[in-house]
Amino acid sequence: MAKCVRAHSVSGHPEGPYRAVQCVDGLVQQELEGVDTLDKLFCYAVSRFTNSPCVGSREILSQDNETQPDGKVFQKLVLGEYKWKSYEEVDHHINFLGRGLSALGQRSRRSIAIFCETREEWMITAQACFRFNYPLVTLYATLGEDAVAFGLNQCEATHLITSKELLETKLKAVLPDVVGLKHVIYVGSGSVSVENYPQSLSIHSLQDVMDFGAKPENLNVQSDSPSPADLAVVMYTSGSTGRPKGVKMHHSNLIAGMAGQCQRIPGLGPEDVYVGYLPLAHVLELTAEISCLSHGCRIGYSSPHTLSDQSSKIKRGSKGDCTVLKPTLIAAVPEIMDRIYKNVMSKVSEMSTLQRVLFNMAYKYKVQQLEHGADTPICNTMVFKRISMLLGGRVRLMLSGGAPLSPDTHRFIKVCFCPVSIGYGLTETCGAATISVFSDCTTGRVGAPLICSELKLRDWAEGGYTSQDKPHPRGEILIGGPNVAMGYYGKETEGESGEFWVDEAGQRWFCTGDVGEVHPDGCLQIVDRKKDLVKLQAGEYVSLAKVEAALKNCPLIDNICVFANSNQNYIISFVVPNQKQLTELANKNGIKGKWEELCNHATLEQEVLKAIKGVATTNKLQRFEVPIKVRLSSQAWTPETGLVTDAFKLKRKELQTHYKHDIERMYGAK
Repeated sequence: MAKCVRAHSVSGHPEGPYRAVQCVDGLVQQELEGVDTLDKLFCYAVSRFTNSPCVGSREILSQDNETQPDGKVFQKLVLGEYKWKSYEEVDHHINFLGRGLSALGQRSRRSIAIFCETREEWMITAQACFRFNYPLVTLYATLGEDAVAFGLNQCEATHLITSKELLETKLKAVLPDVVGLKHVIYVGSGSVSVENYPQSLSIHSLQDVMDFGAKPENLNVQSDSPSPADLAVVMYTSGSTGRPKGVKMHHSNLIAGMAGQCQRIPGLGPEDVYVGYLPLAHVLELTAEISCLSHGCRIGYSSPHTLSDQSSKIKRGSKGDCTVLKPTLIAAVPEIMDRIYKNVMSKVSEMSTLQRVLFNMAYKYKVQQLEHGADTPICNTMVFKRISMLLGGRVRLMLSGGAPLSPDTHRFIKVCFCPVSIGYGLTETCGAATISVFSDCTTGRVGAPLICSELKLRDWAEGGYTSQDKPHPRGEILIGGPNVAMGYYGKETEGESGEFWVDEAGQRWFCTGDVGEVHPDGCLQIVDRKKDLVKLQAGEYVSLAKVEAALKNCPLIDNICVFANSNQNYIISFVVPNQKQLTELANKNGIKGKWEELCNHATLEQEVLKAIKGVATTNKLQRFEVPIKVRLSSQAWTPETGLVTDAFKLKRKELQTHYKHDIERMYGAK
């Protein structure tokens, strides 16, 4: 059994700071000696893995429109095999693109923006920016028009990389409001008509820019190589509240963060295959992919809509990306893992009685064996192999981040698929803070500090959390280390934002707003969120995130948002119900109708409330923590709706606005 990574307080005080045991004498700033910038990291990989496959994508063989029973039209795809570019080929593309951008007027240390879906061209663009010292400004492909315009204007980029689809949909309305933009470079086949865009803009395809950079007169274009202190990325957060903030990451910050992350991933190397489908504008995906490339892994690109055979855009009978790629490594947000869990358990419920009994026996047996550090080869082959084929059958490790993962889902993925490691970090810490080791059998914890990070607990009296709490010290989590970003774009004065500060030893710290407790082995558990704490009229404090995490275990619930008004003495909830479960419940109660009608049916609302109360009792929620009213939403909350972020975190402000009339109704407002 692998040794558990531990941490302890280097000060001897319960508030910390806590460091991984092997880093008592200092934090690690880079993994490889002399490799202190992102361009050097990829050049190192090219020198070692020159002819190995690097990035790959699938060709669209056909696409059809399918009309659903409710009249909606869904696009369905049939995709071919993965086509790969070697590390050397990607290296050439990077040089050509960087020189082509320079020939179009892009200069070192001047920002270039990217607003594009996850794909191999995104990573090639990023690597070109790192090599030619163009700070890369990242914007989520699902950001709203106002947020995109705000980010582009604030960063003052003159060049923008996007996709043909986004250019012809979202950007068309945004570009007239963006000042200073001169060149738009799009990815995708076919040409773009320039008639509908501002005359001040030059529009090019990415291939044309690379061809331009490959011309003899541009082959000797010179650029300033980046230093560790140069700005590498300005990452605009998707923003669960208010306008997005641009987090400034230097090369040294990202190098340190990835050194910490890679140290926790056992056996990372050229035999690994990573599936890239999460937004590359999210720090989890960006650092995961760069880390994989630095160790010679291959990355096959995908999307949440084509990931598995059952994904929404895969034509029935054809293969999803995981089936073709057979990845060994997957990063996921809890929303994705919850879907996998509920889909499989739904199929288990449809099994015969004998099959269901055998599955449950095998499941309980493997849980017991894992807790003792053993495995179950026979059960894996006879029971769990078929389930693991949903993700290609070869996944050896999964990393979850971006939001809390429920213990039930965590345990299920470990039993049916592979070991799961839970990561905790923020955009402001380059994604790195803690990662649990894959051999850790506990749930609900996020591991010990990485070798690049340390953490402190700061007392939060209002919430009732202090470092003197028993059995474990608790408090707001502060993260320090070389991976802590340099602040927010547009707030250049140190300390202006309030979240960042530098101690007397010169160490940078970030105040997370999350509340944690540290276990005796130095592992962290997230227990609350300062911004999610609401005081009810009678004086009780309700942690919205805690209640939501507990109630998401209900099979009837796909997603839930709990709302509390300080002028009231009870809480209410908004629920995206599981369509299959609610439809079965409707049939059981003799209720007929379309999906929207079912979600507006008073009897079904009461049935969901009854299920919520049952789950609340099981999870030992207090009486005042249980919603007494519910509104069922027929519309799923996706990043495209603007009600959740790209990491599927709830946007409470937007949800409150969206359900304003329901809130007034449920609280009895006239």
